[in-house]
Amino acid sequence: MDDLPEIDVDAAIAAVEKGAVLVDVREQHEWDSGHAPSAILLPLSEIGNRLDDVPEGEILVICHSGMRSARVTAALLELGHEAVNVAGGMVAWQAAGGPVVTADAR
Repeated sequence: MDDLPEIDVDAAIAAVEKGAVLVDVREQHEWDSGHAPSAILLPLSEIGNRLDDVPEGEILVICHSGMRSARVTAALLELGHEAVNVAGGMVAWQAAGGPVVTADAR
């Protein structure tokens, strides 16, 4: 996965603010504890059955720390999607001041 397309978190936050699609591949309980407001939840455990839900065009893929999203990014690229891994995941997103909401919108 050394040649995997990757974006740093500051560039990812800016891209999402400009309308880029962010796909979060964490599980529901992780999503509920905090996610980017405009993200789409497609958990790694379900994505194989939900490939029709993967948006068209370039997507940024994020998870907790960047490992699961790297796996999903690689798989989506193999399937012909335009996917880019968000380096550092939600840990880096939050540390960089990216917007986060919880399941109850806090």
